[in-house]
Amino acid sequence: MHLSRVTISNFRCFGEGSDSLELPFKPGLTALVGENEAGKTAVIDALRFALGTTDQEWYRLENSDFHGQDPSREIKIVCRFEGLTPTDKRAFLEYLTYEDGGMVPLLYVNWIAKGGGDAPKRKPYRRVETTSGKDGAGPSIVPEVRELLTATYLRPLRDAEQALSSGRTSRLSQVLYYIKTITESGIPFNPDGENDPNNLNVLGIGDFANALLERQQGVVDAREKIDERLKKLTLSGDTISSRIRISSPTSDEQRLKLLLDKFELALQGLGRFGLGSNNLLFMACELLLLSHQDEGARLLLIEEPEAHLHPQRQLRVMKSLQEEAAEHNLQIIVTTHSPNLASAIDLDNMVIIKKNCAFPLAKGQTMLEVNDYGFLKRFLDVTKANLFFARGVVIVEGDAENILLPSLARILGRDFTEQGVSIVNVGGVGLRRYARIFQRKDTSRGELKIPVACITDADVMPDCAPEILEKVKPGEPWPPRRRWRTKGDFGTNGQTMISYRNEKIAKASGQHVQTFVSEEWTLEYDLALGSKDENGKFGLRLAEDVYVSACLAEHDAMNELSNGLAEVESEARQEFALIMQDARSTQLCTFEEVVAANVYAKFGRDNVSKAVAAQYLAQRLVTKHLRGELSPADLRSSLPRYLVEAIDYVTAPSA
Repeated sequence: MHLSRVTISNFRCFGEGSDSLELPFKPGLTALVGENEAGKTAVIDALRFALGTTDQEWYRLENSDFHGQDPSREIKIVCRFEGLTPTDKRAFLEYLTYEDGGMVPLLYVNWIAKGGGDAPKRKPYRRVETTSGKDGAGPSIVPEVRELLTATYLRPLRDAEQALSSGRTSRLSQVLYYIKTITESGIPFNPDGENDPNNLNVLGIGDFANALLERQQGVVDAREKIDERLKKLTLSGDTISSRIRISSPTSDEQRLKLLLDKFELALQGLGRFGLGSNNLLFMACELLLLSHQDEGARLLLIEEPEAHLHPQRQLRVMKSLQEEAAEHNLQIIVTTHSPNLASAIDLDNMVIIKKNCAFPLAKGQTMLEVNDYGFLKRFLDVTKANLFFARGVVIVEGDAENILLPSLARILGRDFTEQGVSIVNVGGVGLRRYARIFQRKDTSRGELKIPVACITDADVMPDCAPEILEKVKPGEPWPPRRRWRTKGDFGTNGQTMISYRNEKIAKASGQHVQTFVSEEWTLEYDLALGSKDENGKFGLRLAEDVYVSACLAEHDAMNELSNGLAEVESEARQEFALIMQDARSTQLCTFEEVVAANVYAKFGRDNVSKAVAAQYLAQRLVTKHLRGELSPADLRSSLPRYLVEAIDYVTAPSA
């Protein structure tokens, strides 16, 4: 059996009605991801209250557990279990609900907490009841049956070494107690016959050890000396004598528990192991217990499994947890803030928790197509998985945008780091696939309100560019079949180009995802061209900076910057001045388009690295800003409109 759905009302951040949480679960592993204070821990704690945990820790309801800290509200947590085995059906027989024409048995657990008055000098009264039935109208679930539903819980920042040490509260003792081979292997001790320690069970070995201790010569001598003095204290003819033995409970269950309390589990090797290794040992111990459980819920709750683990171990742990869940039919629910873990989890098993709402990413829940899941499983690596924890997401298709945009946003007063915005570089493929992660198939339970900006190029060059980039010779006819397009291919009607851009925008836009397409060609060209003024004329305000940055990148690749940047910058500015001087308007292009195309030729013709140039350009613009030479308003009026709009969309206005 597995937990298929939980509904939480009036518990902490979750309200009632449309503000309650309804979260479906699949068999196997489910990961709850999202930023802090989204409600992930509240989901885990709700399950702990409703089902209990195998460590038998007692939880006390506080006013803060009631929504709005109002104890007059009624907390209701409903857990729905399905996929019951014949053993489960027998164990929960009188509590089952049959649906789909009475053919499918389900188990509903309704945990209800009602607050009483907080009278002065008295503890607040809380009435808690656990009932069965879809509407909670079934019989109350007795403690013996509830014990079959308890979940194994691993808290964040857990002290694994303490939990696995010996003692009455030892978690290891609890785990060993439920391992059947502990109680079923071996034979009892025979006090009147021969005993081979290798064949005895755990209790038998304990009894055998007790018998050996009682017969130890020192103990026998002490008993005999006590008997000598006892004889002098009793009347003649009295037949009393003493016995020294190990004190232990009379019942087998208590004796076994006492023995198991003496065990401890530790790592072998030289030196002292750290918190991370001990946590792995703790997880292995708990997984062993779950794999031996043959009835009831086999549910493991782990908060932040990445605690104390370096990235490679995190990936290994998540891979192993998914394999354990599949192999032993376990259900594992984890919460995480780690992009490393998120990148290793199947997208189908992930749930984004955002502002007290749950958004499963399983098939049929998002606008992702079936083949998208296979694509994202291959390409959704750790550098991209931070999108699950962001307040805003920018999806770009190249390294240059990835490098440059954070600096532009910071100068504009919309710092991505402060705003919790993540940039995802998809490398020119799959932009729409990543966007569809954030688009819901069914919006009746709300939309995923994370602003997502997809930035892409129009990839339409000005008509003068083919000659400038030496794709064709001057006066030579253009080949009919080619991999590049110019404005002339769209005719003289500007509306055709607008329609083309709108089609690209519509492909990936929808709900809270918006696509921003460059007005002209590509990032570097549009940066050089700049924004239009009130007369519709491009400003070329950043053209020199883009060209100088390209020249620096060119010399950087040839290791020619050892004498400093000043000389290269000076030469680059002189070259740019000549470009401005030689540029002429033609019937094909405007003066500004000719200049911008010659600037872009450093990338398209001379193969200068766009990523390295973006680093130099970001550095130049930030330096100018710090010197007071470039204000946020100046930059805003200089940048292409689509970049400004994308940055504005994913960030809140700065105070």
